[in-house]
Amino acid sequence: MKYTVFLILLIVFACSSGGGGSDDIIVNPPAQSPKLTDEELLTIIQKQTFGYFWEGAEVNSGAARERFYLDDPNLDSHVVATGATGFGLMVIVTGIERGFISRNEGVARIGKILSFLENADRFHGVWPHWLDGTTGKTIPFSAFDDGGDLVETAFLAQGILSVRQYLNNGNDSEKLLAEKADILWKQIEWSWYLNGGNTLIWHWSPNFGWQINLPIKGYNEALIVYVLAASSPTFQIPPEAYRMGWADNGNIKTESVSFGQRITLKHNGNPGSVGPLFWAHYSYLGLNPHNLVDEFADYWEQNMAHARVHFNYAVANPKRFFGYGSDTWGLTASLSMTGYEAHNINNDLGVIAPTAALSSYPYLPVESLRMMRHLYEDLKPSVWGKFGFYDAFSQQNNWFPQRYIGIDQGPIVIMIENGRSGLLWNLFMGSSEIQIGLQKLNFSFP
Repeated sequence: MKYTVFLILLIVFACSSGGGGSDDIIVNPPAQSPKLTDEELLTIIQKQTFGYFWEGAEVNSGAARERFYLDDPNLDSHVVATGATGFGLMVIVTGIERGFISRNEGVARIGKILSFLENADRFHGVWPHWLDGTTGKTIPFSAFDDGGDLVETAFLAQGILSVRQYLNNGNDSEKLLAEKADILWKQIEWSWYLNGGNTLIWHWSPNFGWQINLPIKGYNEALIVYVLAASSPTFQIPPEAYRMGWADNGNIKTESVSFGQRITLKHNGNPGSVGPLFWAHYSYLGLNPHNLVDEFADYWEQNMAHARVHFNYAVANPKRFFGYGSDTWGLTASLSMTGYEAHNINNDLGVIAPTAALSSYPYLPVESLRMMRHLYEDLKPSVWGKFGFYDAFSQQNNWFPQRYIGIDQGPIVIMIENGRSGLLWNLFMGSSEIQIGLQKLNFSFP
């Protein structure tokens, strides 16, 4: 009996000591979790990120918070970002269709947000960049920016039109919400923001007028502004404003090569400029860039080249930053070690923002998925949290803040969905006004 007990103890000791020989006895090896399929991975990323706009929303309005820091969750807890709220409306529609929430829950939240927007500050129908979620009053974004922000309003209107289309054929209460969305859209006075000229101006303040005087022109994130302004049935702008403003009287065109990619549009007089990747995302959450062509560009080709430049840049890694490569790429405006920064290939601080590559899923699905899998499977404890991937990180600087920015989280859910099903593209492009507006601007489109 004693001999038997001794043998058992000897075997247990050998198994637990990890002797390292090929003949070691292994008792009940730990089961390895099977890797997620691509579809499962896409869904779990969408679902986790959806949470930012659901349980992470501003509690009184249901609208999107500007930021959410896990290390300081009460910071700016009532600061609502209007652009991110537009993205949030589209995220909620996605959540309904993906089964993350019920339709009744989603419709109720949409109604809450629309009622808040209906009663919030507007300036000739245009919302400010930030609102107080408890009062609907303007929170100044900067010294002279305490009035209407036309670009943020365009991002919001993109979401408002998408939910209008989504609810148009619903039950009676849903149709009433669609009517409310329609009224909000039609009250935006796009033409006021021409300021009597032929180029849309970004800001207007009742206290400072046009003092900021920032024209919206040249390739950046703002194509959607001109499309919506030309599509408005109530305050439309003339086609000449698109050519003189956005297209800078034709000077928007260029022919250059960056990291092996042909670039056809330039930003505000900078030939061949390739800016932050949000330029290829924010205007195209609802506006479908497939076969979207005018006299200046094929916007699908332009955006795909823009994304490919960022991928090729990370692979080339000219600054030799640790971690860059085919599975870690994409520079865009995001948090940085010293604040908020517009990262791009000409302003690279070693900071990667997951939204850059993940929101490029429709353009580069293989490369985007590779990034998703690397982040989720290899870096997950450092870059993944309550609302999906954190806003930004730097392996070079060993910097992994547990912080989120609303305007970066939204495009992840939306652009992944557009790449999977085309849901938001189909809704927004189904608007008769948008089709008429694009025709007025001489676009061909899907």
